[in-house]
Amino acid sequence: METLHFRFEAGAKPPAGTPQLVGVVSSGNLEVLIEPAALSGACEIEVRTAAVGFGATWEAVMRDFHARWQLADTRICINDMGATPAVVSLRLDQAVESMTGGLP
Repeated sequence: METLHFRFEAGAKPPAGTPQLVGVVSSGNLEVLIEPAALSGACEIEVRTAAVGFGATWEAVMRDFHARWQLADTRICINDMGATPAVVSLRLDQAVESMTGGLP
C-alpha cells in the first residue's frame, strides 16, 4: 500500500452540503469520501492505493480534478484498489456532484 498526499491552495468554491461517500472498494475500483473542512481555502486529498509507484499519474489526475472544480475548504480521502485514471475522475466528479447537488 502507498499513501499519497496532495494539497491545492486558493480554491474558489467552498463545499455546499454534507459529507458524501461514493464508490466501493473492490478489485479495480475505489471509494471517495468528500467532506467540508476548515483548511484556509485549500483542498486536501489523501490517496491510499494498492497500486504502488503511480504517484505521477495520481498527481496528474488530481491536478485535472482541481482545475475542473476549484474546491476550497474540502478534504477528500480515496481508498483505491487499482482503479484506472478514468474511474478515479468519474468517482471524484460523482462525489462532488453528490455533495453539491450537481453544481459545477
